[in-house]
Amino acid sequence: MTALDLRLPHDDLADAWRTARPRPAGRHLDTAACSRQSNRVLEAVAHHARHEAELGGYVAEATAGDLLQQGRSVIGGLAGMAAADVAFVESAQAALAGLLAAWRLPAGTRVARLPGEYAPNVAMLRAAGLEAVPLAVDGDGRADVASLERLLATDPPRFVHLTHVASHRGVVQPAAEVAALCREHGVPLVLDAAQSLGHVDVDLGADVVYSTSRKWLAGPRGVGFLCVRPAVAAQLQPVLPAAADLPPVRGLESGEAHVAGRVGLVLAVGEHLAAGPVRVRERLAALGRAGRQVLDGAAGWRVVEPLDEPTATTTLRPPDGVDVVATRARLLTEHGIVTTAAGPERAPEEMTGPVLRVSPHVDGTVDDLEALAAAL
Repeated sequence: MTALDLRLPHDDLADAWRTARPRPAGRHLDTAACSRQSNRVLEAVAHHARHEAELGGYVAEATAGDLLQQGRSVIGGLAGMAAADVAFVESAQAALAGLLAAWRLPAGTRVARLPGEYAPNVAMLRAAGLEAVPLAVDGDGRADVASLERLLATDPPRFVHLTHVASHRGVVQPAAEVAALCREHGVPLVLDAAQSLGHVDVDLGADVVYSTSRKWLAGPRGVGFLCVRPAVAAQLQPVLPAAADLPPVRGLESGEAHVAGRVGLVLAVGEHLAAGPVRVRERLAALGRAGRQVLDGAAGWRVVEPLDEPTATTTLRPPDGVDVVATRARLLTEHGIVTTAAGPERAPEEMTGPVLRVSPHVDGTVDDLEALAAAL
């Protein structure tokens, strides 16, 4: 391995991202769980909360109306949709739950999903009475596009649900190809972008895109959003429909909301755009490649993802007899390194054992990765 193998692009981006945030207490390699908000986002959330105390919650919300509408427009643009297609919700899981509740599909309706689907998503599909049709995948858990095309042509499901990047594996699904096939056959594609928005491109033609604020967009916790194209939105029947002067999807927004968090999310999305989404993606992909080179084989841990997978998420299988949960705790308490221990309950149809997940944001460095390798 040469030093050139570990070279990272856009150091200026990393420096600016780092400077804009509170100094971390250790090495934060856990963006796939929860990222670090900037000083500006933290201040915006606090400022709105103070306005609620000074003006009253609903008055303060009204004063933020233009900013929130601008945020809907920008978020919609990242997903290839319009402001009228966007609803703020509390989380990615809340987005899927709200979508399914409002879609009101008959019990037994067939939907297609990955075998490695995130377990809470599977539980919500099941709770809605939907019957899962497993998609064929390759050895990396990536959807087999040719098999999907045959399914759509011969026995199409009501919709395809695709988690773009999994919680337990940093592999990018072929969402653009899946979206094109779904569009050709008139089958909606629902894209879980919780691990992909702000990480990889999600403007790929899906009919529904939902995500969260707290991961790669580096916004507040307790905020998420749901983007729905008009053809699907017209099929939804929210319990409390939107007011006549609002887009239909706004019926899925909660009135009892963490508005300060929504304000913070809008600021975080603005920072993402100012940083340059392409530059962010290039830096993150390079961090992932460097991490896989540095970490594969360290103390017997093995990398799950292909070397050149364009994500910053690296998952590590432990050596025989090594406890992943205990390792994660030791890394935190003895070395100040924040990671995630992901158990097989996250994706029980695909995972055979626990993994250690490593997910730096753009401020991550090769030194961070080498420190983790040494700590392992």
